[in-house]
Amino acid sequence: MADLHDSPTTTEVGEDDSIPDDPFPVVSHAEFLERAQVLLAAHPVADGYSGLPRALGPLPWYDLELGEAAVDTDVPRLREGHVGALFWSLDLPEEERGGRAVGATLEQLDLARRVVGRHPEGLRLVRTAGQIIDARHCGRVAVVLGPASAAALDDSLGILRVLNSLGLRVLSLAGAAWADREGLTRFGEEVIREMNRLGVLADLSGAPEPVLARVLALSKTPVLCTRSAAAAVRPHPANLSDALLVQLGEQQGLCMVPLTAEQSGPTVPDVADHLDHVRIVTGPECVALSGSYDTGAAHPRDLADASRYPHLIAELLRRGWSETELSLLTWENVQRVLRSADFTARAAQRRREPTPATAADPEA
Repeated sequence: MADLHDSPTTTEVGEDDSIPDDPFPVVSHAEFLERAQVLLAAHPVADGYSGLPRALGPLPWYDLELGEAAVDTDVPRLREGHVGALFWSLDLPEEERGGRAVGATLEQLDLARRVVGRHPEGLRLVRTAGQIIDARHCGRVAVVLGPASAAALDDSLGILRVLNSLGLRVLSLAGAAWADREGLTRFGEEVIREMNRLGVLADLSGAPEPVLARVLALSKTPVLCTRSAAAAVRPHPANLSDALLVQLGEQQGLCMVPLTAEQSGPTVPDVADHLDHVRIVTGPECVALSGSYDTGAAHPRDLADASRYPHLIAELLRRGWSETELSLLTWENVQRVLRSADFTARAAQRRREPTPATAADPEA
């Protein structure tokens, strides 16, 4: 019979014994944020909508490379937020969409080009997907011009070509007389064909549903909704129904979810809810980001300026988004759409001559 003293009453753990790892470890926000920083260093943000040119217009002096507190966006904050590319809006307020729309848009375009020229160490004006990559490799934030208002065309395809020659890459169809609740007129269809030929992307945010449906069917290149979240998550006139999101996904377009409290909600999780929903409905290849900074819109808490993108990516990591899905969200989806537009334009220009059509033509 064994000695009772040889049978310990408690379990002893020796040096060679190990305690199993917790199968559900608690990961802190700081750890997710660190992972977000690493991911964004490799896959920076292509921000689909910035109102910076118009916000800078009234300022007597500014320095975006040093830092500018009067706006939401400057080079130090872009770098802190890992923003690699930025679409600069040339859109016009309603009161300027009348007789001076062409001139006002040219003034906005001139201002944008001068702003970039004044900050050569931080910003670079680009037109193509390849130039965006080059700018990133040189340590610059790539600036893409657009969207501009359709009113700037003054119903002339010649003006569209001139604006494109000056760098315009995105045109908003909202409010155009040839893109209304009946859909596209014949001239409107000709505008879309010419945009495809030039490589100008259509922005459908705010356009009537019949216009969205017709453009999605007609356009040979993917389209953008630069400021559209999910209506199923938060009802808003500019947000897209699931039916439209499905059509957008089938066309391989991009729903660029805005970081605004009115459309997406007042918190980071609210924005993440929209991104989750759009990813599920359209697929991860058809969702992107639109900061909407310097537009006068209120932003969700913790997303107040262009430096805060890592906090959103940290939330998506917490929700289980993979690195591949996040790289598509932040960078690759925008690159794909621009590359597609560039390829289609080169092919179309070999097949099709410019048309002189205007809305006043009998055929339009």
